[in-house]
Amino acid sequence: MHVGPQEADQPPSMSSHDAAPPAAPSRNPCCLCWCCCCGCSWAEERRRAWRVSRENKLQPLPGCEACATPSPEEVRSWAQSFDKLMHSPAGRSVFREFLRTEYSEENMLFWLACEELKAEANQHVVDEKARLIYEDYVSILSPKEVSLDSRVREGINKKMQEPSAHTFDDAQLQIYTLMHRDSYPRFLSSPTYRALLLRGSSQSSSEA
Repeated sequence: MHVGPQEADQPPSMSSHDAAPPAAPSRNPCCLCWCCCCGCSWAEERRRAWRVSRENKLQPLPGCEACATPSPEEVRSWAQSFDKLMHSPAGRSVFREFLRTEYSEENMLFWLACEELKAEANQHVVDEKARLIYEDYVSILSPKEVSLDSRVREGINKKMQEPSAHTFDDAQLQIYTLMHRDSYPRFLSSPTYRALLLRGSSQSSSEA
């Protein structure tokens, strides 16, 4: 039986379950297990709404953070330390674009999601965001899975029984360190950063 695109976009229901084609096991962790071994869909529609909401916040980030053009001094400061780069909104935007060219943008997205989680005070919202972060970046079945060691993963699995705003602190630090040691040196020698330096030098010369 043919299933049209309008039906395919609708959330699963009891009436459409039998007509759905066979699919790979869901990567949605259920409410009691965080090994992603089951297909719990008790809140699939609500999860989808949260995902859309979060993506709407994250995706426009490069444009929003790049609204204020960094000064030549700010661009040069990014080479002084990774902390200065990450504390600069424009720096995060440029660095995220660089990570995208290396197919590792998920590291920055995960770090940003953790920052957003830590700023949340409503426990219900914390629970929902923590579940989405786990599903999007920690689940071994996610295409955006970040690289975490077994110790950190085990710690997250335990904390997910009662999520908090700091559930992913260890994982966030590990990814921050990974970006610092692995991607940051390549960013400083990349054409992207060199072009920004040259533009800043030209701007300084024209103003002199």
